[in-house]
Amino acid sequence: EVPGAFYWTREAWGSALKCGPLEPLAQHLFTTRQLELPSREGWQKLAPSAGVSEDRFVTLNQVHGPHVVTIRRGIDPAALALLQNARPDADGLVSDAPDIGLVIRAADCVPLLMADRRNGAVAAVHAGWRGTAARVAVHAIDALGRDFGSRPADLVVAIGPAIGPCCYEVGTDVVDAFASVGHERHLIERWFLAPPPRRGSAERAKLRLDVVGANRDQLILAGVPENSIHVAGLCTAMHLDVLTSYRAEKERAGRIAGVIRASL
Repeated sequence: EVPGAFYWTREAWGSALKCGPLEPLAQHLFTTRQLELPSREGWQKLAPSAGVSEDRFVTLNQVHGPHVVTIRRGIDPAALALLQNARPDADGLVSDAPDIGLVIRAADCVPLLMADRRNGAVAAVHAGWRGTAARVAVHAIDALGRDFGSRPADLVVAIGPAIGPCCYEVGTDVVDAFASVGHERHLIERWFLAPPPRRGSAERAKLRLDVVGANRDQLILAGVPENSIHVAGLCTAMHLDVLTSYRAEKERAGRIAGVIRASL
């Protein structure tokens, strides 16, 4: 089951998750473990679902940082091919090109898809805990504004499946990393949860990170309306029959993808 803003579709390759409020603005989807990416066959299968040809997808070498790549409408074919082959070190893509599919991959990290209801520009963002600490989603919003004139108030955001605080135990070093880059104390206390210890136990409860909640709060603080942010609410580690989780599966984990293209 998913919240009312989301729904499942049946594609030729398997099940996909879409966000209803985002659907009128941009063709998009979150894949499941039924589609193997990256592979030539996978791109061929994904193309009809994404509304682009198989040679028009752009991916990144995701490095858990704040950097965002811009792709403009009418990009020269040679420049596009260079971009596809180079796979820049970045974790966000923004574009106004309706013939290009932006792709980010995740296996516990937060996949975010954004669209501007006013001008049709879109973004795809990969946010692990390091990218979340670095505010990568906010950097994508900044890139949309800088390169396409987007305003946060006009954005609609879908946050796809990611590991939930139920399963995401972290150490105090992660808390220190968030504090060291200037996140306010009240936000850190909101994002890092410590369940009460068992009765009579002197053992300190392990911290759990609400990485989805952290990204949602950052979007709101950046000016995206709260009612324009939609969260799938599916923990990747809890739904291994459909999704993939590095925390649960380690090196055997595949990847799901968030895919979006700008409107025509």
